[in-house]
Amino acid sequence: MQKQIIKNAKVINEGNIFDADLSIENRLISKIENNITVQRGDLVHEAEGLLLLPGMIDDQVHFREPGLVNKGTIATESCAAVAGGITSYMEMPNVKPSTTTLEALKAKHDIAKQSSLANYSFYLGATPDNIEQIKRIDPSWVCGIKVFMGASTGDLLVEHPNALERIFRDCPTLIVAHCEKGDVINQNLARISHQKTTLTAADHPLIRDAEACYQSSSYAVNLAKKFNSDLHVLHLTTEKEMSLFQPGPIEDKNITAEACVHHLWFNQTDYDRLGNLIKCNPAIKAESDRLALIKSINEDRIDIIATDHAPHTFKEKNQEFMAAPAGLPLVQHALLSLLELAKGGSFSLTTLVEKVSHSPAKRYHINKRGFIREGYFADFVLVAPNQSTEVRHDNCHYLCGWTPFNGQTFNHSIAATFVNGTKVFDGNRFNESSVALPLSFNRP
Repeated sequence: MQKQIIKNAKVINEGNIFDADLSIENRLISKIENNITVQRGDLVHEAEGLLLLPGMIDDQVHFREPGLVNKGTIATESCAAVAGGITSYMEMPNVKPSTTTLEALKAKHDIAKQSSLANYSFYLGATPDNIEQIKRIDPSWVCGIKVFMGASTGDLLVEHPNALERIFRDCPTLIVAHCEKGDVINQNLARISHQKTTLTAADHPLIRDAEACYQSSSYAVNLAKKFNSDLHVLHLTTEKEMSLFQPGPIEDKNITAEACVHHLWFNQTDYDRLGNLIKCNPAIKAESDRLALIKSINEDRIDIIATDHAPHTFKEKNQEFMAAPAGLPLVQHALLSLLELAKGGSFSLTTLVEKVSHSPAKRYHINKRGFIREGYFADFVLVAPNQSTEVRHDNCHYLCGWTPFNGQTFNHSIAATFVNGTKVFDGNRFNESSVALPLSFNRP
C-alpha cells in the first residue's frame, strides 16, 4: 500500500496536545514525529490548522440491521458514523431476529464485512434462557453481553433474579446493562395517567424517573459485587446514580459507568421544543442531572461517553407520545456536540479524547485501537476547529433523514476520517470501498 504522510497536525492524545506529522503504512501508524521527510511516491495530507484525534469508539449503537432496515442499515449508519469521526462501533442486539445466538452474531459480521465503513463488533443479547450461548462465546471476538434489566420488550427482557444471577455468575466476558426498573416505571405511568387525560413527551422523565434508574442500576452494581462480575452500566442519566460509581482510573475498575451525548446536551426543558424527537430510554432529565453527569466525567466517575444512536422514522416519531418509539439518531453529530461542550468549558479536549477513544479501548481491551501510537491502526479524525457546521435534516446521512440537532450550528467541522489508514470521509464525500475490520479484544 502507498505510504501516507499527515503533515503539520495538532495531535490530541493521552493527555497531551502537540504538533506532529504521522506516517501510515499497511493500515498502521508507522511514525509520529516532527518534520517527517516526504519521499517520492508518498501521498501527503496537509493538516495545518487541524486537530488530529483518535477516532471515536462508540460502544453503544443500534444500526437496525437485520429486520428493521426501514430505520437504518449497517451501511447507512456507518456512513453517518464516519462522517461524525466515529471509526469503530459496537452494535446492540435488539434487531429482528434478536441477536441472541452465536449464529445470529456471525450473520451480522457477514453483513458488516460487506457494507460497514467503520470497524465493528456486536453484542450478544441476554435472555432468561440463553445462558449456554453466553457461556460459549469467544471473548476475543464478542465485545460483550447486553442485558436489558427490566426495561425492554420481547425475548431480551431479563428481570427475574434467578436469570440475572446466572448471567452475572457465569458470563465469561463484559456485561453491559440497560438499567431501569419496570415496576417503578409502570407505577409512575399509572399515577400520571390517572392525573392527566393526555400524556406528552414532557411526561417521559416523570414516568422513567430517577428512582426507576437508581433501583435498577444499584441492583446491577450489587450483583456485580456479589459475583465479581465485569460490569459496564450504560447511558446513566441521574445525579442520584453517580454515588454508585467510584472515581479513578478505568484500569482499576471492574464496574464502570457511561454517559451519552444527548443526556449531556439536552435537558428537560427541551421537550417543549423537540417533543418525541428526544424521547429516549432512559429519559433526558433535569438540568441538575445533566450538570451532575458532566461533573462526574471530570471526576472520572463516568468512564466512557457514547451515543446510543437509535434511529426511527420521522413518521414514527411524530405519532402521539405513547405510540412514538424511544431513541434518536446521533452518530454524525456526537463528536461535534462534545467539541462544542469542551469549547464552552464543560471538560477539556484531552478529557473528551480520553472518554470517547482511550477509555473504550481500555475497558474493552481492544487490540491496537483508540490511541495515536506507532504500531496502532490508523483510525483517526481530522477536525477543523474554526470551520462551523450547520446541521439540518437535509444534510444528515441517516437513513431516517432527521436529526435532533436540526438548526444547530457547531463551531467545528469534520475535515476527514481515516479508518485503517484509508480516508473514508473527506468532509464531503465517502470512499465506499470496504476497509473496515472486525474489532478484536486482548482480554486477560
